[in-house]
Amino acid sequence: MKEKNKALINEFKVNPKDTGSSPVQVALLTERIKYLTEHLKGSPKDFSSRQGLFLMVGDRRRLLNYMKKNSPELYQSIIQKLDLRK
Repeated sequence: MKEKNKALINEFKVNPKDTGSSPVQVALLTERIKYLTEHLKGSPKDFSSRQGLFLMVGDRRRLLNYMKKNSPELYQSIIQKLDLRK
């Protein structure tokens, strides 16, 4: 998991020391959302994980709205790289 996170940070970072910019956060949240989605397919009654998933989806949505408002070109590139929408 740590190696995957480091790879995502290296792929989406804006500057060399970047670890917490909006694109990096969106990429990390997307990876965790994918993981939890797979987990919930096997454990449908895990309601606490489901609640955490919904919170993460909301956080990602807010970050994407922020990016769309402040830097539309970066927003479009993130959407395409992560294959989230059209």
